[in-house]
Amino acid sequence: MTIRKILTEPDPFLRQKSEPVEKVDDSIRKIMDDMLETMYDAPGIGLAAIQIGVPKRIIVLDISKNPEKKEPMYFINPEKIYTSKDQATYEEGCLSVPGQFAEIDRPDKCHIKYLDYNGDSKELKANGLLATCIQHEMDHLEGILFIDYLSSEKIEINAEELEKDKDYILNMLKSEVASAHWGKDEAMGIRLNYDNQVIDALNYFDEATGFINKSQ
Repeated sequence: MTIRKILTEPDPFLRQKSEPVEKVDDSIRKIMDDMLETMYDAPGIGLAAIQIGVPKRIIVLDISKNPEKKEPMYFINPEKIYTSKDQATYEEGCLSVPGQFAEIDRPDKCHIKYLDYNGDSKELKANGLLATCIQHEMDHLEGILFIDYLSSEKIEINAEELEKDKDYILNMLKSEVASAHWGKDEAMGIRLNYDNQVIDALNYFDEATGFINKSQ
């Protein structure tokens, strides 16, 4: 199994619609194995093939959150048969939108059909977190990200929270340097390291703010 690079917003590849898998063979199973390894490494609980640059209708999940008892699930060419009218709200994040989280409303139950790891036809009725995760990952197959559901009000709240996080991290870094007792040479080294951390932090938050502004 190979850990693949996860594409992140605003990579236009993520906005493509994925194509159906015509045949479940060893090459497709290799993709699913790599997806799962990549997901665990990230770490995350769900991943769509498009997120590693493969525009195929494949998703993998493991909501167990237990490294000692993994429960991987594989879905090839998933299709919705039914979604409930009742809604459930969960805080969602995405490996392709790092650092961003928001409460999203989705149907609290779904019934899907799909092909499993071996290419056998299956159906699944899901509720709760599993239903949310399935729908989240199936959105990726249509080129949809969870941030697309954010209202302008939620976007403004996320922007405010982002600025607070930015200030917190930068102040924490300053405090770390100020409270240390260093010799002249060590002080120069830690100062350079601090500057690099600030640059990394600023770059990260600038990118995240860009995601928010683009969604408005």
